[in-house]
Amino acid sequence: MFWKHIASAILKNRLIIFICVLALSAFMGYEASKVKITFNGGKVLPVTDSAFIRYAEFKKTFGQDASSMVIGIKSPNIFDKAVFNDWYQIGEELKKIKGIKAVISAANIYNLQKDTLQHKFVLKPLVTGALQTTAAVDSVKQQLTSMPFYKGLIVSNDGQSTLMAITFDDKIINTPFRVPIIKKINELGQVFENKHDIKVHYSGLPLIRTVVGDLVAHEFSLFLSLSVIITALILLLFFRSVFPVIFPVLIVILGVIFSLGVLQMMHYEMTLLTGIIPPLIVVIGIPNCVFILNKYFHEYGISGNKMVALEVAVERAGITTFIANVTTAIGFGVLCFTNSELLTQFGLIASIGIMGTFALSLILVPIIFSFLPAPKASQTGIKDSKLMDGLLATLDKLVHTKRKVIYLTTTILVIIAIAGMVRININGYVVDDLPQSNNTLHDLKFFESNFNGVLPLEVSIDTKRKNGVMNLATIRKVEKLEKLISSYPEFSRSVSLIQVLKFSTQAFYGGNPEYYRLPDGLEQNFILNYAGNSGKGTSGLLKTYLDSTHRVTRVTFEMVDAGSKKMNTVLAELQPRIDSIFNPKKFHVELTGSSIIFIKGTNYLLKNLYESLAWAIVLIAGVMWILFRGIKMIAISLVPNIIPLVITAGIMGFFGIPLKPSTILIFSIAMGISSDQTIYFITRYRHELRYSKKSISQIVSDTIRETGVSMIFIASVLFFGFGIFAISKFGGSVALGVLLSITLLVAMISNLTLLPAFLLSLEGGVDRDKIKGPDIDEA
Repeated sequence: MFWKHIASAILKNRLIIFICVLALSAFMGYEASKVKITFNGGKVLPVTDSAFIRYAEFKKTFGQDASSMVIGIKSPNIFDKAVFNDWYQIGEELKKIKGIKAVISAANIYNLQKDTLQHKFVLKPLVTGALQTTAAVDSVKQQLTSMPFYKGLIVSNDGQSTLMAITFDDKIINTPFRVPIIKKINELGQVFENKHDIKVHYSGLPLIRTVVGDLVAHEFSLFLSLSVIITALILLLFFRSVFPVIFPVLIVILGVIFSLGVLQMMHYEMTLLTGIIPPLIVVIGIPNCVFILNKYFHEYGISGNKMVALEVAVERAGITTFIANVTTAIGFGVLCFTNSELLTQFGLIASIGIMGTFALSLILVPIIFSFLPAPKASQTGIKDSKLMDGLLATLDKLVHTKRKVIYLTTTILVIIAIAGMVRININGYVVDDLPQSNNTLHDLKFFESNFNGVLPLEVSIDTKRKNGVMNLATIRKVEKLEKLISSYPEFSRSVSLIQVLKFSTQAFYGGNPEYYRLPDGLEQNFILNYAGNSGKGTSGLLKTYLDSTHRVTRVTFEMVDAGSKKMNTVLAELQPRIDSIFNPKKFHVELTGSSIIFIKGTNYLLKNLYESLAWAIVLIAGVMWILFRGIKMIAISLVPNIIPLVITAGIMGFFGIPLKPSTILIFSIAMGISSDQTIYFITRYRHELRYSKKSISQIVSDTIRETGVSMIFIASVLFFGFGIFAISKFGGSVALGVLLSITLLVAMISNLTLLPAFLLSLEGGVDRDKIKGPDIDEA
């Protein structure tokens, strides 16, 4: 009765409701127009996670760690006068740009000198203008090599490569204002490259995140367009009529607008994940319209009355599509249980978008078609073709005569899949989703091979007491820790208070490189006194690596993108060795920084994969209980949808597709979507079981023939709809689309073979008089 009232209310007030929907659509469209692409990496770890909290504390004390972009070149001519001067000029141009805080390169470098009159150190640039002679360039080169502070940081150890580090202002690093700055850097680099025929490489997290943002914007438009085109073509094949194509497409586009409007109203930004929601809404939303239209055409053929047919269509198809959309929304919504901001936003917006699109379909399809001409006597297409009839007849025969073959084949496939599952590699990279052909990925490899990477790794050392860092014994421990970490090939040499003190000692002794060492007990007070008197210049260096109470110090490294699997091993090996240097009872040493947060975020997501999938199964099982009220029916409805997940996991193992943040989404989403088909099948089966006197064998046959068309149509939309992601430039999106397409295709086959086979196997144990649960008719 509830859905009958809904159907009646929609049609009786159709004009007012239509105007209200248009007005709301206009408002949501305005909100959607304000959606922005994120300019930071997104929060994978929950804000309550201890590692995230300590990282936030680190940034509050020392500032943003991922604020530098680097450009680099490799050439035997880096100290050629013309090359050197143009490299210097790039640095000078960049310093003038608002939003650039500092530029350091071989041509824009500072030496530390002692001012004996003022008892302080002063920083002086090695180069103050274009050098006029080769001898002047050679002199700078000689001075640079006499300063171990810069060794391996500015010029590679083989002397053939050099980089320029460009530090952004913290206030603009995560805003759109960094985009024109990066564009200017690229322009200056391109001019240099063309003039000297030396390849310029670009990297750093600001650049990587900008490149990802650009690709997200491009793919948002591309995949939204492709999803609309593909679903429209499938609708045309299915109905072979204009109206059932145009209006469902327009309705799901409204669903996309509503989703983006909600995204903006919740103050979220578009990320790599939320960027794929619009095409998902199109693909998942179309079947709602199809079910309602199918029922409408069927009922019109019976009654010949357009308004009656529409009311019955909403009444009978509404509950089925509602439950199907609920299970789909559950597949996305369980991602909220991960407490990861990135996945919570994706899961929440997708769930709201799915249910919102369902509501739009339920309201607008009957209203729009009530104003259109009545359906033709035969609204046919591929759904009524001989090919479809033949396919369904074959499936029916297979289920009735080859049940043992179905069970045996399924068992063999599951065993093979389990063998593949154990081979799954759990691994994630910072640049995981960039295509192998992308220049940013190639340039990152350049910096990894010449400078041990550019991804930030920070070590925070808390002495737990005021001025604890300035204790000579502690300083020696920090030096030992630096040597330990730098001994790993995954990390660069360090930049820290230790290196500043060594540089200060060298400056104290007139720049003699032999004195690049820590000050001893007698020297320490003199050198620290000089450093303390140095005003903005050198004291700024100390402040970079010390908190205000001298209780905490930082050690900065760069690292290669070795992958979470390798880094987990390295970090696990490092921790006890660090504890042997710094007693955990007296010191707290934390490895942190953007790279570590990424690795820990990957670990967190993988750990929560099982939890989110378990929630999906439990919640969907709950829906099944409400519908079917029996343990056997719940098991029958779940198994055909779990087996495709096992097979997909096996495919990942055999084909070397790693389990990573972008691929762990597949399982809970697929569980939510594929269970729709189970609901369509079993609700129709149970309806016939309750109200007809046919044999169970005949009911199964009728159900295959009646629901099979819709199930195959949905599977086609989903297969090709998700398949479009195969052309994505993001590896994660490709894997997500291809694996979801395969999973849902297997789920359709499972629900049209294994599910009816189960029902036939239970034929003798069915008591029609004890069927419980709400009465639901299938569209």
